[in-house]
Amino acid sequence: MNRFNIGHRCVGPDQPPLVIAEMSGNHNQSLARALEIVEAAAAAGAHALKLQTYTADTMTLDLAHGEFFIADPNSLWSGSSLYALYEKAHTPWEWHPAIFERARELGMLVFSTPFDETSVDFLESLDVPAYKIASFENTDLPLIRKVAATGKPMIISTGMASLAELERTVRVAREGGCRDLVLLKCTSTYPASPQNSNVLTIPHMRELFGCQVGLSDHSMGVGVAVAAVALGATVVEKHFTLDRADGGVDAAFSLEPQEMAALVLETERAWQSLGRVHYGATQAEEASRRFRRSLYVVRDMAAGEVFDRSNVRAIRPGLGLAPGHLDAVLGRKARQPLKRGTPLDWQLLD
Repeated sequence: MNRFNIGHRCVGPDQPPLVIAEMSGNHNQSLARALEIVEAAAAAGAHALKLQTYTADTMTLDLAHGEFFIADPNSLWSGSSLYALYEKAHTPWEWHPAIFERARELGMLVFSTPFDETSVDFLESLDVPAYKIASFENTDLPLIRKVAATGKPMIISTGMASLAELERTVRVAREGGCRDLVLLKCTSTYPASPQNSNVLTIPHMRELFGCQVGLSDHSMGVGVAVAAVALGATVVEKHFTLDRADGGVDAAFSLEPQEMAALVLETERAWQSLGRVHYGATQAEEASRRFRRSLYVVRDMAAGEVFDRSNVRAIRPGLGLAPGHLDAVLGRKARQPLKRGTPLDWQLLD
């Protein structure tokens, strides 16, 4: 799969996975807290910071009844209207320059998820290096065309999308000008369970669409992300907050700083462990060969004495003949006197 750059960072299967810290609404409507989140994400080793760019008016109508009200008792946001939720969660557009500047000062990539065409225009003015399409917008073809027309890398979450919908989305993105594409396996429940994560989809999706595939992960902990990298994920996105106890619209399924640091460390370890198809001792294992079993003389022997199971055994270390040669040794004679503890060699046998 071809690698490509997002800003200064190369993304591809021959590179450590790109770890994206998603701020979402965890700033709790405080710019100071938002900047603190940026600093904590950088300190934890996250490679990129991502925002969400919208206003409540671009998302829904200011209504609080029927389908515009979240009544599901199992929802984290039960009891709120959609409009009120997005008012609380959105990142004010006037904050974007300061957040982008701080992230760039700290060496991080920074980009955003646009939710309508006006937000794409705004993000273009900030010279974002890439765009993310959220799962809930992955069938919004006009938005996808608008983003694709920028020619910048696109990362598209695939939550809830059928195969037919994904095929249409990918086709529209590519026809619209997208050359560098990453699809993210995503389960759009909050939080998501490992059982519903289905990361085995990752290699299938990569083969089907001929593009890089990653994970947008709403599960708790880092286990699902590590499994995804083992299956070839090149990008991992997780929501991030300073402390879940502080609350916030997405805090319940967000990583805290020490957890983000663990995510960065363990996903890179998982990537390093993939290596290549290999049999035999690696260079690092060569020194361990001496601790294999091998054939040794286990009691003093006279010249001409016959080897049998009383005077030769397979023991450690591994400086003698391999244990597989035991049958060829038994019944042969010692060419010379042999001391107990002598590793057997063919030159010692008649």
